[in-house]
Amino acid sequence: MTDLTRKRIATAESPGVRRALIALALLFLFFFLVLPLAAVFTQALSKGLDAYFDALKEPDAWSAIRLTLLTAAIAVPLNLVFGIAAAWAIAKHDFRGKALLTTLIDLPFSVSPVVAGLIYVLVFGAQGWFGPWLAAHYIRIVFAVPGIVLATVFVTFPFIARELIPLMQAQGTEEEEAAIVLGATGWQTFRHVTLPNIKWGLIYGVILCNARAMGEFGAVSVVSGHIRGQTNTMPLHVEILYNEYQSVAAFSVASLLALLALATLAIKSAAQWRQELDETT
Repeated sequence: MTDLTRKRIATAESPGVRRALIALALLFLFFFLVLPLAAVFTQALSKGLDAYFDALKEPDAWSAIRLTLLTAAIAVPLNLVFGIAAAWAIAKHDFRGKALLTTLIDLPFSVSPVVAGLIYVLVFGAQGWFGPWLAAHYIRIVFAVPGIVLATVFVTFPFIARELIPLMQAQGTEEEEAAIVLGATGWQTFRHVTLPNIKWGLIYGVILCNARAMGEFGAVSVVSGHIRGQTNTMPLHVEILYNEYQSVAAFSVASLLALLALATLAIKSAAQWRQELDETT
């Protein structure tokens, strides 16, 4: 009996068990994903399309949408640069402090987003370390857009790096070394050798980073100040509307967040399908 045959026997399950597992997974997805999404869109459209679009066109809602997109547009490119640089350093080079850098990249996964927001308040707030100096020079970080961007960058910076590090480690350094031996510069090596090998992992990381940036609540809530029309992102605006018993408006904005999440999922699935297509050709 071959190793492959033994492996198939060890992992084989009866048809009844397989159907039960599939049914359990589908039930879980229905109750914890499909049903909540359906409830959001049902509540958002409960008073018709006119009320739905009026809630999205309301000035405070439009300001929250713009701020959310602006924050993501700043945070994602910054994390893109950091993620590539960190993954390149960790996967392609050996240096002192490598383990520490890897641990620090994982820090936002283990620290509560609320704690991350409080850190920025401690550093840049009015009573913080740099607060008096910033106030004297009329620079606002906390309770302004820069604080929101900083908090978002903090909670999202592991996504791209963590997607690329294992991919680069698995690929090794042989191709880059060969390119350098043949006379390629560092930039040429990265552009023509490394980047094509990591492009799909890079796309996945950017998609996940963007989704988290648009949906972040905890850290942004602490540093935003909840100033309507100025520092409220879409998740914060949903909370305010719901607390004011404007349920249709709250669910309308929430449905837009859900649509952005579904679009992100569709893009990720398309990228994965394209990667599989490239691998088979």
